[in-house]
Amino acid sequence: MKQHVKVAGLLGLSVATLFGAGYKIPEQSLNSTALSAAYVANARGADASYYNPANMAFSPSGSDLEMALTYIRLPKVTYKDNGSSASKTGVAASDATSKSENFYIPTFHYMSPTFNSWRFGLSFVAPAGLSKRWSDAFPKSSAQEFTLKVLELNPTASYKVNDKFAVGFGLRGVLSSGIVKADSTAVKQDMTGNSIDFGYNLAASYRPASNITLSSTYRSKVDLTIKGNATGHVGAHSFNNTAANVKLPLPAALTFAVAYTYNKTTAELVYERTYWSTYKNLDFNFPNDSTVEGALGVSKPKNWKDTNAFRLGITHQYSDKLKLMAGFAIDKSPIPNSTLGFELPGSDAKLYSAGFEYKVNDNMKVGLAYLYDHKDSRTVNQGAASGKLKGTFSGGGAHLITASFKYKF
Repeated sequence: MKQHVKVAGLLGLSVATLFGAGYKIPEQSLNSTALSAAYVANARGADASYYNPANMAFSPSGSDLEMALTYIRLPKVTYKDNGSSASKTGVAASDATSKSENFYIPTFHYMSPTFNSWRFGLSFVAPAGLSKRWSDAFPKSSAQEFTLKVLELNPTASYKVNDKFAVGFGLRGVLSSGIVKADSTAVKQDMTGNSIDFGYNLAASYRPASNITLSSTYRSKVDLTIKGNATGHVGAHSFNNTAANVKLPLPAALTFAVAYTYNKTTAELVYERTYWSTYKNLDFNFPNDSTVEGALGVSKPKNWKDTNAFRLGITHQYSDKLKLMAGFAIDKSPIPNSTLGFELPGSDAKLYSAGFEYKVNDNMKVGLAYLYDHKDSRTVNQGAASGKLKGTFSGGGAHLITASFKYKF
């Protein structure tokens, strides 16, 4: 039973880390991909409804929409064991390589005409998600597959206080679904679950001069109250479609941004703080099976830390028809060495991006953007206790390509 509890802790860690900073997807439009998400104070057009609803008040009149499709490729992650990692569930430690993953994510943004001092928007996005799969016996015992899909519907509104200052706000409706699999001699588990949860977002923008914008946005924490079923076995005890639930925090995030325009070029700096320190513990519940609850329903300390991201974006209006963009960002991992595992071998990242937008006519624009997310290698030494790792993770990261269609009417 003691070993089962250790395995349960690994399973719990796996589900929780589906929502790690390394798997947030801040790029939800053409401009955000091209600018490494340095797109808050200079957010314009339909996607301002998501990135900074206060800025809708300063956008040109009329209705705008954007439809985009983002292709995401997650390369393989390699684990190099130093020969001293502790055995999990009787599986010997060894080197391992994860499978590569591919996703296609559609997004939609809409901004209404102006109604007196009010304006309204609607965004449909996928702000987080992952799929991590391992086939080697060592990582498979705790992280055979972890797949997460998160969709968000975000209606927003802005109010123009005066020509220099505007505020915005919105409601976050978040739908999440996930799969968790682990496979070893001692424990085999296949879990599925989903939830619908709610939060809010706030924004403010101030323009002290026509070429300077200062902005701040806040997205509230959303507790994902995931409920589902689990099938598998714990030792000789089998269970089939037993109820399972867990509450996980999708953390709050605060941004401060400044955009400055000189001639045809705009530079934007963004500071983003994500409040992962609210994620202290994880507790699975199996209310209808006391054996599974005793073995797998163990509370695990997480003790994650708040993280900072620093983003820089450059937008240049090359001509009346062509806009060029480039970005760079530094994004930190919230996961301490003590809770790092195969389910999310997260590390600090550097992001590089570029893209363009072309005006087909007065009403229509198209564009293409590319982003490369480079993950640093990470060496972990968790000691000699059972269930601990000693080795180095390398590779991984992500490639994103976003194609966009924009229409004004």
